[in-house]
Amino acid sequence: MRELEDNYRHKGLRNRLIEDIRSKGLMDEKTLEAMRAVPRHLFFSDQAFLEKAYEDIAFQIGEGQTISHPSTVAYQTQLLGLEKNHKVLEIGTGSGYQTAVLLQITAKVYSVERQRVLFQRTKKFMEQLNLNAKLFFGDGYLGLPAFAPFDRIIVTAGAPHIPEALLLQLKPGGRMVIPVGVNGKQVMHVIDKSADGKLNAEVHGEFSFVPLLEDRT
Repeated sequence: MRELEDNYRHKGLRNRLIEDIRSKGLMDEKTLEAMRAVPRHLFFSDQAFLEKAYEDIAFQIGEGQTISHPSTVAYQTQLLGLEKNHKVLEIGTGSGYQTAVLLQITAKVYSVERQRVLFQRTKKFMEQLNLNAKLFFGDGYLGLPAFAPFDRIIVTAGAPHIPEALLLQLKPGGRMVIPVGVNGKQVMHVIDKSADGKLNAEVHGEFSFVPLLEDRT
């Protein structure tokens, strides 16, 4: 079982990280305060890397997956335009860190993870933290049609295309944030669905994510 201590040193490092993120132009206070409240170091399976937890870097978490740069987490969360009453679908639970940030803003988070070992480990850890996201093992390309529609959808892995199933699960008036591209190079897309179901997409810079996995057991 992981050590759950979050002491003054951790909080000081976290405050420094938040100011670093702010200096990069990410100014949404709701997002920054959510990140300030989540002890990122707890989501590292190896607690020996405390200092790395509060640097703006990605980090391996096993099973070929990473915990994203904090600035990327901030950027995607900011782009969502999340409100307290929103119901959110997250594709790619990973370590659970982004999930925990979302939970600081809204209590209704549904998250899908394709890697079985990672899913089992993260589910157990989230229960240990008393975080009440609804976690599912499954194919992110398919989403969670039984729980749709969603006000917001966030994809935390690089997709070669925008999954049609996710667009269908997006509520009219909803928004999806998804990195699209291959070979570790993606462009962040923000897709808004109007009240009549029409889609409008904007792009917001280049990123590098691990690939979104499909049909894997």
